[in-house]
Parts: sequence; C-alpha cells; structure tokens
Amino acid sequence: MPERLADMLLDLWTPLIILWITLPPCIYMAPVNQSQVLMSGSSLGRNQLSEEQRVLNRSKRGWVWNQMFVLEEFSGPEPILVGRLHTDLDPGSKKIKYILSGDGAGTIFQINDLTGDIHAIKRLDREEKAEYTLTAQAVDWETSKPLEPPSEFIIKVQDINDNAPEFLNGPYHATVPEMSILGTSVTNVTATDADDPVYGNSAKLVYSILEGQPYFSIEPETAVIKTALPNMDREAKEEYLVVIQAKDMGGHSGGLSGTTTLTVTLTDVNDNPPKFAQSLYHFSVPEDVVLGTAIGRVKANDQDIGENAQSSYDIIDGDGTALFEITSDSQAQDGIIRLRRPLDFETKKSYTLKVEAANVHIDPRFSGRGPFKDTATVKIVVEDSDEPPVFSSPTYLLEVHENAALNSVIGQVTARDPDITSSPIRFSIDRHTDLERQFNINADDGKITLATPLDRELSVWHNITIIATEIRNHSQISRVPVAIKVLDVNDNAPEFASEYEAFLCENGKPGQVIQTVSAMDKDDPKNGHYFLYSLLPEMVNNPNFTIKKNEDNSLSILAKHNGFNRQKQEVYLLPIIISDSGNPPLSSTSTLTIRVCGCSSDGVVQSCNVEAYVLPIGLSMGALIAILACIILLLVIVVLFVTLRRHKNEPLIIKDDEDVRENIIRYDDEGGGEEDTEAFDIATLQNPDGINGFLPRKDIKPDLQFMPSILSPGSSW
Repeated sequence: MPERLADMLLDLWTPLIILWITLPPCIYMAPVNQSQVLMSGSSLGRNQLSEEQRVLNRSKRGWVWNQMFVLEEFSGPEPILVGRLHTDLDPGSKKIKYILSGDGAGTIFQINDLTGDIHAIKRLDREEKAEYTLTAQAVDWETSKPLEPPSEFIIKVQDINDNAPEFLNGPYHATVPEMSILGTSVTNVTATDADDPVYGNSAKLVYSILEGQPYFSIEPETAVIKTALPNMDREAKEEYLVVIQAKDMGGHSGGLSGTTTLTVTLTDVNDNPPKFAQSLYHFSVPEDVVLGTAIGRVKANDQDIGENAQSSYDIIDGDGTALFEITSDSQAQDGIIRLRRPLDFETKKSYTLKVEAANVHIDPRFSGRGPFKDTATVKIVVEDSDEPPVFSSPTYLLEVHENAALNSVIGQVTARDPDITSSPIRFSIDRHTDLERQFNINADDGKITLATPLDRELSVWHNITIIATEIRNHSQISRVPVAIKVLDVNDNAPEFASEYEAFLCENGKPGQVIQTVSAMDKDDPKNGHYFLYSLLPEMVNNPNFTIKKNEDNSLSILAKHNGFNRQKQEVYLLPIIISDSGNPPLSSTSTLTIRVCGCSSDGVVQSCNVEAYVLPIGLSMGALIAILACIILLLVIVVLFVTLRRHKNEPLIIKDDEDVRENIIRYDDEGGGEEDTEAFDIATLQNPDGINGFLPRKDIKPDLQFMPSILSPGSSW
C-alpha cells in the first residue's frame, strides 16, 4: 500500500512539474560588474561602450543552464516556447542579435534574434529523437561580430505516455499436461513499451488476464502464466483461449494498454481405462473357413489418445481358447479374433470366449483410479457347410508281393461325407499318378486291385492318388496319397557280381589264391544275402584248382599245385555253382576264366599273350622290344635304298621312237574313278622299264621276303 500511494502521488505531481519546467525560462548572464566597466566620453554616449571596450571588459557569466526541456507530441495554434537566451551585455537597445545553430536549428527550433526566445515549430517525438544539441551565440546587430564565445546547450524532449505496450511475439501457444496440480507453470509472455523507462511510469508495465479465468493466472510483473485450477481434464475441454493485457503507468488509470492471446492446449495423460463398447459380441463363421481368417473385431474405447490409448487384447477364458486367438490392431485399436484350428459343425456348433483389453502404457500417478482394463464376452456360432469327403486316414501304406496274381486286392481306402445330410462317395484313381495303369479301384467300396504284374527289381514303390467324390455334389472332392510297396520274392538266381578273369603264374605256389569272387542277387531277402558256392559234380576232383568260402560271403579260388605251363595249356575254365538262401533256393552256374601267364620272380605278371610261347627261354620283354626296333630300322633303310636307286635309273624324257602303248601294264584291280589317285603309278607309264615289276605299288604294302628268322623252329607267326 505505501508503494501504491507513492505512485499515485508521483503521477499526480508529474504534470505540474512538467508544466512548471516548460514555462519560458531564461538563461541569464550574471550582472555586469559596473566597477569593471570603462567609462568613455566618446561619441558613444555615457551608457554606451565602444566595441573594443565591450570585448575587453566583458564580464564572466555567473551560471548557465545547459539543458532545456520540451514536451513531446505538444501541438497548438502557436509554436511552443522552449526557452529564452539572454546575455547581460544586452542593454535592450536592439544592438545585439542572437544566432542559433546545431541539431534542428531553423527546421525544428527557431530563435527570435532580438529577444533570444527559442520556439519548437514542429511536433516532437521522443521515440524518434530524445535530445538535440544546439549552439547559441550573441553577435553585434550591425557588424555581426561575436560579442562573446558560442555557448552549447541541450534541449531534451520530455517523455509523455504516448506509446501503448506491445506484444511483439504474440499470439502465443503453450501446452500443459492435463490433471496438473494448482500453480503449474504454463509459459510466460513479454510486452515492450517505447516510452522512456527511466522517466516516470510510462514504461512500467503490469500484466493481467482479461479472459481465461478461473483456469489460469498471471504474475503481474513477471508475466508468468500458471494453472489456477487443479486437475483440468483434457477429455472435458482440451483448448483454452487466454487474453492477456499489459498496462503501463504501473497499471493505474490513465495508462495505455496492449493485449495478446495465448492458446493453451492440455496434453493427454493416461488417466482413463479402456472400456468395451458392448459387453457381449456375437459372430458367426462357416465351418470350412480357412485357418487364420478374421472371425470378427472387438474394440475397447479409450478417451485418451496416442500411446495412452493403446490396448492389448487377450482371451482369458472360454471353451474355444485352443481354436481361436486375438491380436491387436495398433492402427484402429481393435482386437481381431482369428481361427487357429479347423471347425466342425457336426462336433460343436458354438463357442464362448471371454476377452480382455488392457492399457499398454500405465501411468502410476493414476493407478489408484482402478484397473486400466476391461472384459467382454464373445459368442461364436459355427455354421454348417457342404464339406468334401473325409478319408479315414490322411495317408495309406499298402504292401503287395511282386508275384501277386492279377486282379488280387491290394488294400482298401474309406471316406465319408462329414455333413449331416451324408452323400454317397465314389472312388477313382488319379491316372496322372498311375500312367501305366498298374492298379484299379472299386468305385463303390474303395478296394484297390492289381491290373498288371509287378517286378520289385524294376520299382519298389508305387505312389498313386485316390480321389473321393460326393455323388450329390461332384464339386466336393478330396484326395489322399497311397504308397504301395512291392515285397520281394525269390525269383532271381545269384550270379557273379562282375565279369571276372583270373591270372595264374607259371611259377606259382600250391595253395596260392588265384582270384576272389563275390556274387550278387537282384532279390532283397529280409535277412540279407547268404550264398553257397560249389563246383560241378564232375569238377569236384579237379586236379588243378579248389575253392574256399570266405566269411564275407565271397569265394577264393586256390591253385592245387605249381608248375603250370602256358605252352601246354593257356586257359582253364572253372564252372562254379552259386545258390541263394531263398525259399525255395535258386542257383546258377557262372564260369571263371583262368589264364596262365609268365611272371617275374616276385610274382608280377609280365605277359599273358600268345607271342610269349614262341620266345626263347629266358628272353625278357625289353630284349623283345629291342629286336623289333632293329627290324623296323632295317626295313626303313632297305626301302630308302630301293627308292633312290629307282629314281636314278628313270629317264627325264620319253623317247619319240618308243611306242607308249607298248608300255601299258595291265592290272587286275579296279580303280576308284577320277578321284582315285592311288589306283596306278604314273611313273610306270613314263618309264617302260617298270614293267618288270621293280617299281613298288603305292596302293599296297610291299611283301618282304627276306624277314630275319627270329622265331623258334616249328612256331607260326
């Protein structure tokens, strides 16, 4: 209160002080000291001094006002008097002239050159220019010589409250969380006033709220806006418009004011639980709906927004928890119920579920308001559909022996119509899976029969597809895979696993293993293969070879003695009987070829061909190759020698007196036509001497009659 009283008194006296200051003040020079004035009896007169005397005997000023004041925005019919300049040298005889220069001299401020009165001839604005610096000087009226030095002074424009406060950044926007406590800071605003903040209260601002109460309040001096009511609810009202006023003169009457608006938006907090729109939902679904299909949607409404409204959905109870599931749609905030397992109208016609919606983001400040969740009941009715036939098994496995008789029953498939109004079923084979038509099926009872013989050794498995079709509705069909396994019977005799050929060294030892053989059987007995080996009855007492059964189901052939001679017998044939363990057992005879070979001392086979018989005893393979190379070299030398000799005896030109026709040689072989260039030798026609047969034929190899005899007597080539 004391401060307010002082402000009121100051506001009351301020205009009076300003008026008193603006009265025509005078700048007086101190009175001239008469004792310092030089009197002169000159023609200037007694009361007049010469110019030189006035200059030399000028008195000092006692004091000078260096500031003048003028109210801004003053306007009237006459120019406003700012002040008066006067010097004590002025006797009032109009001999002194006052001159004014500086800021605004002549344009804004005008001086009476006789009296020194200064007037403002224009309306002044302190906010444009607060002060003016001018210079005044007194000069002689006639000679314009200065009577004293120039004097500088300042004219200040006195502020008046002519500018209202302004909010330069308005209008304003701010947010504050809903349910905030009383006095929560929202924002602050700032206004500016162009008036002088130093002089008076023209720029002293006080803030207040014109609109927006009782929801918000404002600090008068700091302009901080706060909530004035606790627990404002966004769901009740989200946006508020606040009108703020800034008033100068400290808010007193007569001051100017400016206003702005502030829009306050309440931001959301999770203070509301989800709530289902209805407590009971009804849905119906066909029994043949595809798995994963959406059955229906439920929604729990939440008055909050954004993440505060997000809810998760769960099935917490009911008789269909295993058949259905519920997922959350984050965009629509819905709960989508989907099918997890197939439905069967004939088994169960309806289901009841209890679903729950719960907020994802919980604000602990509002947990006391209760659980942020809600429940609802969902009833799902299953509708009957015309379903395709259902096989008694998803797959079938049948077995049949490969020697089964034609038209024998292999197995049977069964199917039924699951609908209440059951329809008869007709069976058929998908021939794309049985291109060779090896099987047939009875269309009425589903019995599968054999149409062609089976061979397990060609194909062990046969995979076919059986089709079941409703007779009343041919569009309702079902398919089932049927795997048929062909069982083995002993219908293949065993035989050698490969074509064996054994080699026996002449210098072999008695009891030496010549060859190990194994057998194979195309059949596949349950207990595996077990073979029996034996020699033909007439070969049991074979003096040369014997057999031995090995533990690995193979057979070893052994030599009974040594001293085999390939010159006497090169090849031995040993028939072997192989029997399986089937029921009944089957057997076959396979013959093993044993060839006698020449071997080194360490048992390495060196030669088994027929040429080895004619070689001298002790001649090695290397020696044989050397001999053959020498023979080939001699043949080449002989051929070159004969060819050179023939070319040397041939004449270059045929004699005219010889008859060419006499030199024609008759051949018994036929030529090959125009393209046959090797059927005859042109040299024979040119050289008649060639008729004696010395020239070799090019189309046949020469028959050498002088081959060296390197073979043993009595041997053939």
